[in-house]
Amino acid sequence: MKKLIDNADDVTLEQLKGFGLAHDTVEVHFDPNFICLAGGVEGRVAVISGGGSGHEPLHGGYVGMGMLDAACPGQVFTSPTPDQMYEAGKAVNGGKGILQIVKNYTGDVLNFQMAADLLRAEGIEVRNIIIDDDVALQDSLYTAGRRGLGTTVIAEKVCGAASREGYDLDRLAALCRKVNIHGKSMGMALTSCMTPQNGTPSFELGEDEMEIGIGIHGEPGIERMPIKSATEVTSMLARRILEDGAYTRTLSEWDSEKEDWVDVEIQDITFQQGDEVIAIVNSMGGTPISELYTVYAALAEQAEQHGVKIVRRLIGHYITSLEMAGVSITLVKADEEILHFYDAPVNTPALRWGA
Repeated sequence: MKKLIDNADDVTLEQLKGFGLAHDTVEVHFDPNFICLAGGVEGRVAVISGGGSGHEPLHGGYVGMGMLDAACPGQVFTSPTPDQMYEAGKAVNGGKGILQIVKNYTGDVLNFQMAADLLRAEGIEVRNIIIDDDVALQDSLYTAGRRGLGTTVIAEKVCGAASREGYDLDRLAALCRKVNIHGKSMGMALTSCMTPQNGTPSFELGEDEMEIGIGIHGEPGIERMPIKSATEVTSMLARRILEDGAYTRTLSEWDSEKEDWVDVEIQDITFQQGDEVIAIVNSMGGTPISELYTVYAALAEQAEQHGVKIVRRLIGHYITSLEMAGVSITLVKADEEILHFYDAPVNTPALRWGA
């Protein structure tokens, strides 16, 4: 294993120290570890997310003006603990409540729920919205239901901007839920990743093989096959996303009237001719941007053939799996509200425009 680390057991701490020194718009707190917006939050809903490290720039890279107010990094591929979210929530509470954006992985869901209960006991209103946009599967080793992938980035951008324009907590939660049911993603891998602690590939792939439908924790995909061209790979992923049906599932959300967690039935949209979408062509960590442009060209052609128009796009490293080579594609159906907040100024370590 060749990695730029000092101590495999302290790799998250080492990286957080450097992140804090490199970006003076954020504050990095230790024991428990969390990253928050420098200067605090006043008079609006705070937006928090988090998850295991190893997916950078998600989530810490999106802490800043117009996006997240705090992020909680767990150890590599390990959910952050409830006390991290609890302390982060207290640090950024501006008196209008907290929206927690949670990728659908079992540990993340449970720990964010516990953190919400702890914050609520302090008199802070909290809503948790789960992102589960991976169309590759219905369940995995890591979660019940579909996993959370690239739609998380769009939800963090849109909800961060809406908070700054004065959305209250319930309206912001509803917007986040809408982004989730409007978003669909799928990924593939050319190589596995390698965690610093294990030092071995999370799964083996031959030189002439690829894996379709991978997640972001080094877990294998749903199908292994001989490697294909960029256009063929993109066509497989795009068709699966664009032709995905109205997926229905039950998610747990807080009911403020019942003062309890309740099951809420959620159903995705299906893409229709004439839809406008925001697209992400995302490197899994080890694929260069030059190759992503080849994928984007094929994606644009596929979208046009389905009568779907890409009106905004991100091409680069946004939600990764360490050094895994591969790509994921995300499409989010955009309406006037989503586009308005997507276009709003943002200034974070990893995403900046208009500011």
